[in-house]
Amino acid sequence: MHHTTRAARAVVAAALAGGLLAGAAPAWADGGTPETAPGTVATPAADPAADIAAEAAAEARARVERLAKSALPAEIRTSAWNALRSTRGDAAVTDWLAPGGGYDAAKQRLRDARSRNRAFCERVVRTHPVSFSPEVRAAAERALKGSDADRAAFVKTGYAAAELRDRSARDADAQHRVEVAAKERAFVLALVTEAPGEHVRTAAQWALRPGATDADVAEFFGYGWANGAMLDLEAHRLGAADAEVRRHHVLTGLVDRAAAVERALESAPDKEQARTDAVLAWRAVAEHADAAHLALLAQQESARVQAESWRSVMALAEGDGGELWKHITAPARARAAEWEQERVQAGETALFWQGMAARARASATRLTG
Repeated sequence: MHHTTRAARAVVAAALAGGLLAGAAPAWADGGTPETAPGTVATPAADPAADIAAEAAAEARARVERLAKSALPAEIRTSAWNALRSTRGDAAVTDWLAPGGGYDAAKQRLRDARSRNRAFCERVVRTHPVSFSPEVRAAAERALKGSDADRAAFVKTGYAAAELRDRSARDADAQHRVEVAAKERAFVLALVTEAPGEHVRTAAQWALRPGATDADVAEFFGYGWANGAMLDLEAHRLGAADAEVRRHHVLTGLVDRAAAVERALESAPDKEQARTDAVLAWRAVAEHADAAHLALLAQQESARVQAESWRSVMALAEGDGGELWKHITAPARARAAEWEQERVQAGETALFWQGMAARARASATRLTG
């Protein structure tokens, strides 16, 4: 048993090395719907190996379509649509998912200064309410409508200057000046260690840094908390996309290899060895799918914790939280809904991987029966 497990892992390692890239075209490659829903085990077909390969290819295409329709950066969404619309069909999807392919190229473009500046301006617009940061919000909106140079200037000096104007206006407005109570400071202090998102924890820590004043805590409630929350969500989405792209690339290689080894069984001079190789190949598929299933369950739980946390924040903000809390109400409601959506999507993806593992194990059993 240990020998076969090591051998199966060796097959996975070979796929990760990038040597298994070919994809099989599904029966529904023209954009229809597969007869078998993701996560279910289909009735054995005349060619079970081809059926599994078709399901893997269909799910890979569906994954790329989900990325194209997602809230990920435009560079990734546009690239995904281009792959889906290619006349090369599923071969284009396979290449897009491969290391160094279209997905990686799109991610590389995210590192371009112009893309980063635009993303910063967009995030500021989403997280800085006019009611708290009118100068920053207006400056960010102008930068978005302007040129690359305008956005670069906003990132370099414009944001800080507008932030200073907003703070000065708040300090001068005695009527709207908010006193930060000890309970608010205690809440922010708790977030430093207990918030489920790394960027929120960092923002809370900054608000309570040595020398920080009530204005810093007020700014955390005004926009710092929301900004950290958006960064956490963006990081989660990009990390989830990275992982699924890699998983599907490896799955394509493993399934294609297993199908090829099984086909070679009929003409193999050493039937017993060929059968053993085919069984190991399908077990490698199952092992990869099992690992993906477990990872998606963990991702689902992480999203559940975030959604629950933001629902709690929303309840506090809509309750008797006080003046400081009013600016976090809308962001909390939005983040709760978005994290819930992430939870649901992770669960649906986990079902596909669970079903793929079951089908791969069934193929291995079929060959040994």
